[in-house]
Amino acid sequence: MRAYAAWMLGSAFFCYAFILRVSPSVMVSELMRDFAVSGAILGHLSAFYFYAYASLQMPVGIMLDRIGPRRLMTAAIGVVALGSLVFALAPTVEVAYAGRLMIGAGCAFSWVGALTLATQWLPPHRFALFGGISQFAGMAGAILGQAPLSAVVSVTGWRDAMLGLGVAGIVLAVALWLVARDKPYAGSGSGSLMHGLRRVVTNPQSWLACAFGFFMTAPMLAFTGLWAVPYMTAVYGLDRATSAAVLSSSFFGWGVGAILTGWLSDRMGRRKPLLIAGSSLATLTLVLVIYGPTLPLWMITSLLFLNGLGAASMLLTFALGRELNAPRSSGAAYGMVNTAVVGSGAVFQPLVGHLLDLNWGGAMEAGARLYTPEAFRLAFLSLTVGYVIALVAGSLIRETHCRQQVHE
Repeated sequence: MRAYAAWMLGSAFFCYAFILRVSPSVMVSELMRDFAVSGAILGHLSAFYFYAYASLQMPVGIMLDRIGPRRLMTAAIGVVALGSLVFALAPTVEVAYAGRLMIGAGCAFSWVGALTLATQWLPPHRFALFGGISQFAGMAGAILGQAPLSAVVSVTGWRDAMLGLGVAGIVLAVALWLVARDKPYAGSGSGSLMHGLRRVVTNPQSWLACAFGFFMTAPMLAFTGLWAVPYMTAVYGLDRATSAAVLSSSFFGWGVGAILTGWLSDRMGRRKPLLIAGSSLATLTLVLVIYGPTLPLWMITSLLFLNGLGAASMLLTFALGRELNAPRSSGAAYGMVNTAVVGSGAVFQPLVGHLLDLNWGGAMEAGARLYTPEAFRLAFLSLTVGYVIALVAGSLIRETHCRQQVHE
């Protein structure tokens, strides 16, 4: 039972990380006003989380293989909590950058740490299902970071909301330290560790998994996770709370899709058909939401749910990374894939912001820039193209039949 409790706390860390990941989406106007910044600068402010998170994934994977998750994840949550406090109290955008960077650095241990706890302690033949449940926890965090956090921000302000999140991190760190345990490292020194890392990096299948994860995750992080709230306001005239509630359906779809995809893939004994089906569904639904005719909100909500359901096939890239590389290098494989997955936010959040600024007509409201629906559609074209690239990558990945293909 302790093993399951530790894995659940690791998943709770991923939930907490996702709340912080998407939190700027319900603070866009306040952050632009308080720091007097443009869309591009705000995109970079949000993306500082991803700069730290993505750049640390390979070292995180190696350290988790070598040291174990208990000490590393506990310390990481402490860094996240401290970064939240720094961000909440930031007098300038430069200090806010530092706080956001600290949050991203600590959260870098969340997803790979949860997977490592599952790898070390839970039955391997249910790995995709456990990964799906952990992913659902992350999507629950994304939902909490939308409408519920928006309501808190409206009442207390964004600074007090961030202070509360910092306190929550301290509580989670203590709980994880008391429950989690590490398995002794089974490797034979740094040479074998670096050899395993080289095998992961030089494996072309690892790069195909990375490409699929990178482009499939970009719309969730750049569209739903940041720019979709002002988009819904510009196109449908919705207030922030209503927009956040509608967009939560996408994260709910991700959560349901992660569990369903993991369970179905394990049951079918196949990975590749679900990659192709998921990326096709995600592409179609995103095109309808952004470029289709003006639709009633219930239909937009349904399409966003289906978009998340399809995009959740990204989860299988972690199982593929494990199965297409040696078991001893599983942490490095998870780290490499997650570098690509989270790196998509570092690339596409500021990219979309920059494209919006290029098409900005000069309109402002309460110190924040206002973008037209056409400006949003042009900026979001980059996300649609990314989905198509993911579909191509998914068709090229080798089927593993849910079995380890590479042995020590």
